Amino acid sequence: MADEILVFDTGPLLNFAQKSWLGLLKAVVGDRQAMVPDVVVEELKVSATRGSGGRAVLDTRWIEHRELRSPEEVAAFARFSERLVRGDRNRGEAGVLALALTVGGVAVIDDAAGRMAAERNGIRLRPTLKLLLEAVGKELVTVKLVSHLADDLLANSYRLPFPPGGFEKWAAEQGYT
Repeated sequence: MADEILVFDTGPLLNFAQKSWLGLLKAVVGDRQAMVPDVVVEELKVSATRGSGGRAVLDTRWIEHRELRSPEEVAAFARFSERLVRGDRNRGEAGVLALALTVGGVAVIDDAAGRMAAERNGIRLRPTLKLLLEAVGKELVTVKLVSHLADDLLANSYRLPFPPGGFEKWAAEQGYT
């Protein structure tokens, strides 16, 4: 698992940054490599101009910024863009899927369209909650700590499959307590 590459979408990173949880995310990533494609970097730069967490993510040293430039990466991005991008929406997801596919990484995407595209194309997927549950299972973090994080994310309008205060019950239903 140490050689695993996690390719992050904009949403999870911004939401962790907005609530000052990037340190926890770094602990969850551990010794795995974390990267974002250039289209996610661009989305983070736009966010940084609005003061909504983008600058904190851009300034982290543990997340590698990766330009999609090889013919395979560009072709994969074009293919995923054709299927996913609508106006300004889902460019980050298309970039994450293209990079995860070409480097053999794991896409960290929470949006339904991106998750479905990953599954249809045989790309390994690990949504944010799955990463957090794995960290609980490895005793890197406690259920109570993740519960506080989940409540912060929910307060920031992040979509999770439980209401505020509901993580512990949900985690128990998933077999993680």
